[in-house]
Amino acid sequence: MSQVFATASASISLIPASGSAIGALNPHRKLNVSSFSLSFQTGVGHQRQDDGRAPSSVVSVVKRLYREDAELVLPVSPEDVPKEEEVKHPSDVQLLGDTFPGVWSKPIVRRKTKIVCTIGPSTDTREMIWKLAEAGMNVARLNMSHGDHTSHQKVIDLVKEYNAQTKDNTISIMIDTKGPEVRSGDLPKPINLVTGQEFTFTIKRGVGTDDCVSVNYDDFVNDVEVGDIILVDGGMMSFKVKSKTEDSVKCDVVDGGELKSRRHLNVRGKSATLPSITEKDWDDIKFGVDNKVDFYAVSFVKDAKVVHELKEFLRMCGADIHVIVKIESADSIPNLHSIITASDGAMVARGDLGAELPVEEVPLLQEEIIRLCRNMGKAVIVATNMLESMIVHPMPTRAEVSDIAIAVREGADAVMLSGETAHGKFPLKAVKVMHTVALRTEASIVPGIQPTNLGKAFKKHMSEMFAFHATMMSNTLGTSIVVFTRSGFMAILLSHFRPSGTIYAFTDQERVRQRLALYQGVCPILFKFSDDSESTFSKALIYLQNQRMVNEGEDVALVQSGKHGIWRSQSTHNIQVRRV
Repeated sequence: MSQVFATASASISLIPASGSAIGALNPHRKLNVSSFSLSFQTGVGHQRQDDGRAPSSVVSVVKRLYREDAELVLPVSPEDVPKEEEVKHPSDVQLLGDTFPGVWSKPIVRRKTKIVCTIGPSTDTREMIWKLAEAGMNVARLNMSHGDHTSHQKVIDLVKEYNAQTKDNTISIMIDTKGPEVRSGDLPKPINLVTGQEFTFTIKRGVGTDDCVSVNYDDFVNDVEVGDIILVDGGMMSFKVKSKTEDSVKCDVVDGGELKSRRHLNVRGKSATLPSITEKDWDDIKFGVDNKVDFYAVSFVKDAKVVHELKEFLRMCGADIHVIVKIESADSIPNLHSIITASDGAMVARGDLGAELPVEEVPLLQEEIIRLCRNMGKAVIVATNMLESMIVHPMPTRAEVSDIAIAVREGADAVMLSGETAHGKFPLKAVKVMHTVALRTEASIVPGIQPTNLGKAFKKHMSEMFAFHATMMSNTLGTSIVVFTRSGFMAILLSHFRPSGTIYAFTDQERVRQRLALYQGVCPILFKFSDDSESTFSKALIYLQNQRMVNEGEDVALVQSGKHGIWRSQSTHNIQVRRV
């Protein structure tokens, strides 16, 4: 078949234009060589050279493409000569092969996924807490397995000082209970164990020799059976039970290593028959009540009864503290639905979860827990080993970067750093890496994609349906959402539906402001409401413009709602679109 050749300018750009998911073809900019790769399909007469280099004809084409005013020759059929405009502005073009548009989207300005940082010796100073907040920390976690109330009180006071001094940012405080941990006893010095060696765990106190160590759990012998696998520190070492007596368990070393004092022990597939909330935990919970913390992360929750018990205690204390359940026990998996329903959110604690269950199950459980929380409107945090290598190295592994991106894509409200910020060498770099990876991943997510049943679960509830349709309107118009709330209720509902724009949540309650810092996409702002709603709306928009959160001429969706009417005695549901 004969061919007719049409010409079009080749000096185009594949760099996404501002505000576009994929970027427009810009005829006035050069191709950016470093920003993309070219692939060539060879046919008859265009075979690749034996040395692996592209044919000279291909090289010449590439050179011509990179010239400012080179012309691109497009072969077309004589039966279908396109119009000149269609050649200059081709439609339905998929750039870079099968790459989906989100890959080349421009990163958004405000990160939606929140970052939880564990505070420890590396970060428990005023200077470091301020720097962590500036780097992107949204929640300060206090691990009650380490430190004492004096050291934790210092951190709480510093975070509250930061919140009092900062108007455009706030840090929540989370207390993470120790829970019923099973640990080995003290040793005079670390023991090196090798594969095949015999080793004994005993419930006798004070034993610490080269071939035997005590365990702090009296029912340890009753819980394990011959053939069980005992893991040390989540799998750093492992032992297989070969026999047991009334007070001892004899094992063969499967995976050797250095055994130190007070190591964490798990039996694969089993949970210790201990209460989820210990006496120490109750002391720590009372400490949190006295300090008006924002969240409890409760360790080793096995059923909903524990959550109800804690919530009843908080109600009697008059404490407005939300309960996050840590899913890290094999016994919790059959009760996932009831546990999450009873709580205010969940944490995917992958360390102990991967020790008690086969490690290959952890990614599937992570996805399922996130899905359940999303469907129930609960907050969800992905934790453990997110940037583990950055405890000692200044750069993350590529797998760790992908791990963060997966958690963001699956819809987590927050991702958590543990040892990376508690005792790591590079705590600030770790936060910045998590910030940039989350920000970049969010930019590639196509707006408006929701779980298939999202909204159906609450179809009979006016507030939930109102939030759902407010989100749809915001996504359609491409606006941010401004919500006014005294309880945080509507802001949390809006976050649940994941609007594409930021949720600016104005509240006159400091406790609500701090709590909302955990929820995906919510920017909480402490603001004094006036008696007149119109005056409050206007002042709020002026505030956002002064803080450069919105621009003049930009549309925003104003939402006043829900169960707690602000300017009326009864509940109201009101959406407005206003231009700044």
